[in-house]
Amino acid sequence: MGISMASGQTQSHSGGGNYRFALVSLTSLFFMWGFITCLNDILIPHLKAVFSLSYTEAMLIQFCFFGAYFLVSLPAGKLVNRLGYQKGIVTGLLMASVGCLLFYPAAALATYGLFLGALFVLASGITILQVAANPYVNALGSKETASSRLNLTQAFNALGTTVAPFFGAVLILSVASGAVGDVGFAQAEAEVVKLPYLILAGMLAALAVIFSKLRLPVIEEHQVNAESQAGANGQVISHNGKTSALQSIHLVLGAVGIFVYVGAEVSIGSFLVSFLGETDIAGLEEAQAAKYITYYWGGAMVGRFIGSAVMQKIAAGKVLAFNALMAALLVLVAMNTSGLIAMWAILAVGLFNSIMFPTIFSLALRDLGPHSSQGSGVLCLAIVGGAIVPLLQGMMADSMGLQPAFILPVICYGFILFYGAKGSKL
Repeated sequence: MGISMASGQTQSHSGGGNYRFALVSLTSLFFMWGFITCLNDILIPHLKAVFSLSYTEAMLIQFCFFGAYFLVSLPAGKLVNRLGYQKGIVTGLLMASVGCLLFYPAAALATYGLFLGALFVLASGITILQVAANPYVNALGSKETASSRLNLTQAFNALGTTVAPFFGAVLILSVASGAVGDVGFAQAEAEVVKLPYLILAGMLAALAVIFSKLRLPVIEEHQVNAESQAGANGQVISHNGKTSALQSIHLVLGAVGIFVYVGAEVSIGSFLVSFLGETDIAGLEEAQAAKYITYYWGGAMVGRFIGSAVMQKIAAGKVLAFNALMAALLVLVAMNTSGLIAMWAILAVGLFNSIMFPTIFSLALRDLGPHSSQGSGVLCLAIVGGAIVPLLQGMMADSMGLQPAFILPVICYGFILFYGAKGSKL
């Protein structure tokens, strides 16, 4: 794989300091979008109280966020393919910053629709970041250790999801409790979000400036303007003769894997508080149960650091298959037991979820060459599973009970087991 610096110097495939500098720089992006995504968990109950929303109306927050992945991912892939990874990252940061700034007028006018619009713009920027940063990390080094690198950077994404609730609790929920004033409840409570999102807007804009100035490696193999990759009709042709990422079966199956993984992860997280509140599980009140969610997300962070080290020695597909098997078994235990056994079984799923997203992502992008940006767009589009699978599990819970409904994540993990063992090699 040819990698060069902005000055035109050629960088050897073995890596070195420039690889390490680029990877360290990219960890800040993974932290930021994990942080912002998890902040939605604070935003949902806050805006639900502000605007007296039903649960369905409040869940429009998640639908707008995941809807951006569905609508923006493929155009983002084309944009990144045209601009390159570094300019794509800067574009995503600027758009996300604008989305955060839009929370200010939404709060000033206390209008829920404007909050949803701001959230969509913010999520669109995060989508462009994901489409650019994931394949870039994948390309910064050897194919054999790609999953390990992506797991390491994704561990900082999980760190963001762990830190965000504390940030939101201090700057949103604790302030909101005393925000009622002369301007009225809705107005005062809505304005609480101004400061935290202005801070985020400033941080994202600062990162955009920094990334525009950095001298990061250019992935020559992924450049669409290389004459050797252009066919007679102007199509980009990879070294394996394919003219589209969708011609690679391991990418298509990988997209299904991303869909079911994100769906299973979000489903379990969404129902944790209710599950732990069941009288035959732990009988915890909502506030108490919410504290235990830290173990679920914290396990994912720890697991990614462990997985990054393990995949230096063991093939990524084997590690993925093992983790999927363990996650499925833990969910089955939670479904068929009660008390502390069921409680800790479902919380321990986070540890085995840890490596799934980055590992599926890197395996699906393997050998796509100049179609990597398009492939990344397809995979990010599949993140919409986070909106669809939880809804299906909710319908199942209404009809057959909460515990039996967890069979849906088990089915999801079954497909991931297949992908790790065989599908990623097709």
